[in-house]
Amino acid sequence: MAHTFRLHNTLTRRTEPLKLIEPDHLRIYGCGPTVYSHAHIGNFRSFLTADLIVRTAKALNWRVTYVTNITDVGHLTGDDTIDPSGEDRMARAISSQQGKRFANVWDLARYFTEELLTDWRTLNLLEPAVRPRATEHVGEQIHAVEALIARGLAYETSQAVYFAVPDFAGYGKLSGNTDSAALTQAVRDVVVDPQKRDPRDFALWKKDPDHLMQWHSPWGWGFPGWHIECSVMAQTYLGPSIDLHTGGEDLIFPHHECEIAQAEGLCGEPFARYWVHTRFLQVEGRKMSKRLGNFHTVRELIQEHKVHPLALRLALISGQYRKPFNFTLTTLRDCERLVHRFADAWTVAAEGVSRAAEGPDELGESLNSVYEAALGAMLDDLNTPVAIAKTLEGTKLIRTYRDKLSLDSARSATTFLSRIEDLLGVIQGAKVEETSDGESTAREPDLHISTLVAERAAARRARNWARADAIRDELQALGITLKDSPEGTTWQKKSTL
Repeated sequence: MAHTFRLHNTLTRRTEPLKLIEPDHLRIYGCGPTVYSHAHIGNFRSFLTADLIVRTAKALNWRVTYVTNITDVGHLTGDDTIDPSGEDRMARAISSQQGKRFANVWDLARYFTEELLTDWRTLNLLEPAVRPRATEHVGEQIHAVEALIARGLAYETSQAVYFAVPDFAGYGKLSGNTDSAALTQAVRDVVVDPQKRDPRDFALWKKDPDHLMQWHSPWGWGFPGWHIECSVMAQTYLGPSIDLHTGGEDLIFPHHECEIAQAEGLCGEPFARYWVHTRFLQVEGRKMSKRLGNFHTVRELIQEHKVHPLALRLALISGQYRKPFNFTLTTLRDCERLVHRFADAWTVAAEGVSRAAEGPDELGESLNSVYEAALGAMLDDLNTPVAIAKTLEGTKLIRTYRDKLSLDSARSATTFLSRIEDLLGVIQGAKVEETSDGESTAREPDLHISTLVAERAAARRARNWARADAIRDELQALGITLKDSPEGTTWQKKSTL
């Protein structure tokens, strides 16, 4: 069956089919975090959009080259304006109460990078092909600035090197910010360099011999601007023109607008054909804020509130990326229940593979149809609510066949769950694989628990009540609560929410 992958393109303001530069090879760049603190759930909602695009492309058997960066220098506190005069976020972090535990800003950057990677893996995000760091590509950024000067698109003052916005005709095509008078007014209060030719011009290199992170350049000691890093790293690993660029909606202007100007100024070709932006996340109907007490990081929810990681992932993708999303603790609790239903379906399927007798496949056709519907939803601008509903439909079907699965039906069930995992990442590791001796083995982070639940069910069927009670006690010691019903047993990790 031929499939078409459609996404909303911020550049054209339309939802349109992806037409790749190289057939069946998606080259995608996602803006990563600035590692001055723990990434919050709003950050990860944006990262998950890129993750779902990659997963959907792979479901089409496309080759994917995915690059996402680490910003560990250059991001200033006022970077919501064209050319801020604020303090570097890394420098501010090291001077904070939290930063006092680190010997220097380099240690702080390394620490929060590792924390990010832990959260990334915990939420079951796919690893990119390359994860470049801004500090490791300063040389390339310097060369890019030199090239922009040589092309007449940048100039030097006593304080910085600036990109000359009026000399790039396409500035504003992504954001729609093309009114020079309005842009000038917007940045008037932050312009601190009287030698700037135009208030809209933005810094490519800041001259600052006192900055905590600095490098020697043709313009003296200093550090790169925030925008130049992504242009350079995307083109270094993906080529002058790429297929798709992702990020949060707050990055459309000025960051992504400036990326386009720099990248296209360097190569004279379109930088990215498609731009996909994730809408803001609210928490309990309000903007996420530490002051309001509704600011959540991944590790806080998982480590302190004992939230199942896949429940958090499911909650963050339960709303379509292009619509504002209200994250609530009620939604999170509901998603925990759904994740345990998924795990129960996996238990049913895995037990069937290991114990069921030969017989007709009563599930394969129906589950294939459900999967195609889920994939179709994802191909339609990442319609995750429909894809999740189809996942529930498939897992419910599997669970209704508890103790009635034939071996072929069990294999169809595990195939369905594996394909859904590859597509959505909410049934982590739910796969059956053949070992060298022909035995089936299962991989699943909670497999030990699922195996004990299945063993207890077998003990109950055999009326071995002592063994069933002993397994229940073992599970309770692990923080697992069980719920027995006529349809079978489901389990749940205790939550402090």
